[in-house]
Amino acid sequence: MSAPEFSRPIDRRHPKEKPVEIAADEAERKALAKRFGLVAIHRLEAKADLQADGEAVNVEGQFEADIVQTCAVSGEDLPVSIAEPLSLRFVPEREIAEEEIELEEDELDEIPFSGHLIDLGEAVAQSLALAIDPYATGPEAERVRKEKGLADEEASGPFAALAALKKD
Repeated sequence: MSAPEFSRPIDRRHPKEKPVEIAADEAERKALAKRFGLVAIHRLEAKADLQADGEAVNVEGQFEADIVQTCAVSGEDLPVSIAEPLSLRFVPEREIAEEEIELEEDELDEIPFSGHLIDLGEAVAQSLALAIDPYATGPEAERVRKEKGLADEEASGPFAALAALKKD
């Protein structure tokens, strides 16, 4: 596994009194854009409060990003601004059980770590990846659909055959 493109390690043993602010530099944004299949990331920054909870660390805050992705239909560049809350919990890495386990709702945003360092940058990068709409469409999407003969969902959905019968 390669090193994270946007790494901001924080020693959990030294609590932060004020919110932690991080921002990706140009090289980090370029590398993340490549990783996530984006045209560009013009801005990626986060502000978060870290709170120790025994050996775990709770993170509450927000991240913001300005990205350029490709329209899923027309292929044109599509600028998108993202602002999402961060609510994460870093927990000490535990042994992986051989048997199937079921996660509780509050365990879904847990990020395992080993040693004393948590990586807030990689957590923000992963949060960005989850916030990107893979099917985002731009203003030219409808025109391209019509040109290529791609029907919209209403015209090809489960009730399309019924609608065609109704017209007759």
